[in-house]
Amino acid sequence: MHLPGLKPERADPTSAEPDVEVRIRALMMDPSTRTPVVVLNDMAGEVVLPIWVGLFEANAIAVEIEKATLPRPMTHDLLRDVIHGLNARVTRVVVGELREDTFHATIWMDQGGEIVALDARPSDAIALALRADCPIFVSRQVLDRARKNADGTASIPPDDMRRWLENLNDDEMGRYKM
Repeated sequence: MHLPGLKPERADPTSAEPDVEVRIRALMMDPSTRTPVVVLNDMAGEVVLPIWVGLFEANAIAVEIEKATLPRPMTHDLLRDVIHGLNARVTRVVVGELREDTFHATIWMDQGGEIVALDARPSDAIALALRADCPIFVSRQVLDRARKNADGTASIPPDDMRRWLENLNDDEMGRYKM
């Protein structure tokens, strides 16, 4: 049986080509579009991947980065609590696909030894990963495809974009630099 939102089972999320572990380097506003951008960086600091997100999703990520205490739980806090209430735990999130210029993510959970994969937007997966204190990964396929798309469609050469993102100072990064 396939339930809406659940991805078809894959034997082991770590058995395929290894994903690249990333961290949030910054949460900032794109100066040209005024849209929030989550900038992911691999652990070695060599790969930079910007993902444009919605304002509400950026706020959910920012609240957790700042460890702000709110009077009522936000949606991602509720989701974390539901997962724990069902005796499951989030083990990792993976930005694993790039289709039609849209990133897709998977939230991987363990419920009593059973692996459960849930389809998600990357912004929601990242917000949940921060709350669940689990690692964030990007598939090599996504990194390669994002580079190819940038090569063919960006007005700024990818190497220039990478240098720009890597050389942003604290003021340009905003207060959410990680």
